[in-house]
Amino acid sequence: MKISVLTPTYNREKFLEKLYRSLIKNSNYGIEIEWLIMDDGSTDKTEQKIKSFIQEQKSHIEIKYFKQKNQGKMVAINNLVEKATGEYMIDCDSDDYFSDEAFKIMSEKIKETANEKNIYGLCFLKHSTNGENIGNNFTKQRTTLFDLHYKENDQGEKAILFISKIRKQYKHKLENGERFITEARLYYEMDDDNEMLCFNFPIMICEYQENGYTKNLNKQFKENPVGYYYYFYEILKRDFKGTLWNKRMYAIKHYILFSILTNKKIELKDVKNIFNRVLIVLLYLPGKIKTNMRFK
Repeated sequence: MKISVLTPTYNREKFLEKLYRSLIKNSNYGIEIEWLIMDDGSTDKTEQKIKSFIQEQKSHIEIKYFKQKNQGKMVAINNLVEKATGEYMIDCDSDDYFSDEAFKIMSEKIKETANEKNIYGLCFLKHSTNGENIGNNFTKQRTTLFDLHYKENDQGEKAILFISKIRKQYKHKLENGERFITEARLYYEMDDDNEMLCFNFPIMICEYQENGYTKNLNKQFKENPVGYYYYFYEILKRDFKGTLWNKRMYAIKHYILFSILTNKKIELKDVKNIFNRVLIVLLYLPGKIKTNMRFK
């Protein structure tokens, strides 16, 4: 069994060591580990750091280093997905790392669920560096990421181990030369065809950086409004039966926000839920005022 670990990186030289050492700790569970790093045009010593890891020649870890001109995280991930050769793949940012028994847990769950049909991957918990859950425990074993976010009130990031032959059928979509879009846009597309199996085991530790994507959400919104417009537009084309009220309002408010930021028309005819159409009309004007204040 081979698992491909996909790591896009940009000027994260000082964080890569921790991820590398976590992979070494996980290399004794009978799993072949392929670590693919896409350097998104770093100007620090990332390349030298990765080459020093390669020279160590640790068994069970095959390190493949690639470099591209600076195009952003999503292009880097798209390129890594194409290059991955494992039966399974998992994204791991360069400032995150794996728990000591992560690959043992993934291997056990792969074997336990080998006969499951119509799934695109296995979903696990992430921890913060202080050992706390990022978000909630799962309440269902079989679900979709959309249902997890909009019906089961999950609040935090999760670690998804994808079945490679399915994951390779999808790419992150970037609009109008933009460089970033939330991974959820792709995952919700995958939800249309398959589900995922969820396990309350933490396999990844996250260490959010001040200049990282997660901590700079407003900046990402402002720099990538077209992609987010289509992201929320696609969400509102879904059946909202059973969705939570706060999640419904979040999607509607952000659809209005990005229609204003992009000067794009609100497409009510494609909004599936009639109640959502009414809310969009009622909230448009106050949403416009609030958006102009927030992004002036």
